[in-house]
Amino acid sequence: MKGKYLIALILSFQSAPVAQSGLADLILRASPIAKLVLFILLVFSIVSWAIIISKSIALKKARRQSSEFLRVFQNSSRLSDLHAGSAAFTDSPLVAIFRAAQQDLSSARSGRPSLEAVNRAMQSAAIDETTRLEHSLGWLASTASAAPFIGLFGTVVGIIIAFQGLSQTSSSSIQAVAPGIAEALVATAAGIAAAVPAVLAYNHYLSRVKLLAAEMDGFSLRLLNLIEQEAGIR
Repeated sequence: MKGKYLIALILSFQSAPVAQSGLADLILRASPIAKLVLFILLVFSIVSWAIIISKSIALKKARRQSSEFLRVFQNSSRLSDLHAGSAAFTDSPLVAIFRAAQQDLSSARSGRPSLEAVNRAMQSAAIDETTRLEHSLGWLASTASAAPFIGLFGTVVGIIIAFQGLSQTSSSSIQAVAPGIAEALVATAAGIAAAVPAVLAYNHYLSRVKLLAAEMDGFSLRLLNLIEQEAGIR
């Protein structure tokens, strides 16, 4: 009995590499159209993961520096103090809004500045910062929506080729068409694999950008109050 178990164990180890290389064999045996589809999905996936990683770093840095800049803002009673403390937080969108307001105040020194003009400058800066934070998210949305259909296209073409090959053979059993169908289904699996991380990352980063946009709106109102108190403009 022990000998039988030992033989079965050896056979299972010998068959393991074949199972592991099954997916690679399916890809290598795939039709040229299926390989082209898989290559396109690979490009989508690589670009999406590059965006996911870079966007994660950028949004974390923006959120951290915004929190630190808000603490500086709370401890500052004058615009000059806030200007000195903003130099270390250049990646924060709040700093861009503050500098836009400060630039508008400086350019209006010859005349009398108005809160409405300062508010317009801050709104313009907030729009620019929101656009910057949302940059490249469109690619994730496109990957999430297009990748499954690209994979489905490869699957449909692969199944058509498989059934065409079946019509040219003398055997009509499932064993004759199963390899072709398995090769075709790889494209659908690749499309889903490319789409799922993209849609999850897109929804996550879009919510983070919305939180930062709300933070920018609140900061703009508080900065207007500080400008009104210090400069005495209306």
